[in-house]
Amino acid sequence: MAPTDSLVRVDQVTRKFSLDHSAVTALDKISLQIHAGEFLAISGPSGSGKSTLLNLIGCIDKPTSGRILIAGTDTSHLNPSQTSTLRREKIGFVFQTFNLIPVFTAAENVEYPLLVQGVSANERRKRVAEALESVGLSSRAQQRPDLLSGGERQRVAVARAIVHRPSLVLADEPTANLDTLNATHLIDLMRDLNRALGLTFIFSTHDQRLLEHTPRIARLTDGRIVGDSHPDQSKGAPYEQVLAACIS
Repeated sequence: MAPTDSLVRVDQVTRKFSLDHSAVTALDKISLQIHAGEFLAISGPSGSGKSTLLNLIGCIDKPTSGRILIAGTDTSHLNPSQTSTLRREKIGFVFQTFNLIPVFTAAENVEYPLLVQGVSANERRKRVAEALESVGLSSRAQQRPDLLSGGERQRVAVARAIVHRPSLVLADEPTANLDTLNATHLIDLMRDLNRALGLTFIFSTHDQRLLEHTPRIARLTDGRIVGDSHPDQSKGAPYEQVLAACIS
């Protein structure tokens, strides 16, 4: 898919929640188009709707009205099984709290999405090695999360998000629990993966350290987009080319 193709289309999306017998509007008629290969930040103060929008794009939640298309598929028309399949095949997730399984090694945490997909053992080993290599953690593959630093745990989370080769990676406040040094390393890593593999990154943040390295920023206030900078149309190298370089 070329960088100019529309990978995500958010079309007049509203999300309301019931609270104390009244409706609270978290998002109000949001429209947004994201192209393949973009590196996009959704920014705004707490309560502006950042995480809500990310959850809708990730098919974790559904809009009250409007529609969201992922790679041309209208997600509002999918049943639960089809929605799960779309998430497994098209989307990778990175959470601010890492969400690693504590009794698993780094390699086993990265491998888990492939187990769910039923990928063969040989292919799983190959992809896990490639993913850990891409985030610089090959030497830490057999360590459990409690023996890793916060920055290393977040890099494991990134490796897990990309191991099944998704079209889209969603990250919810990915630097929130990191110090400045580790946050900078994570930003550089995500940007490198975006450029090299052509991965599309969409993340919520109010971290200025991350925003300074982001070519496109959609700014939310009170559930509405109040600004959207010009998208970066740079193109990364093909996925297979970079993976070959990693293992050569």
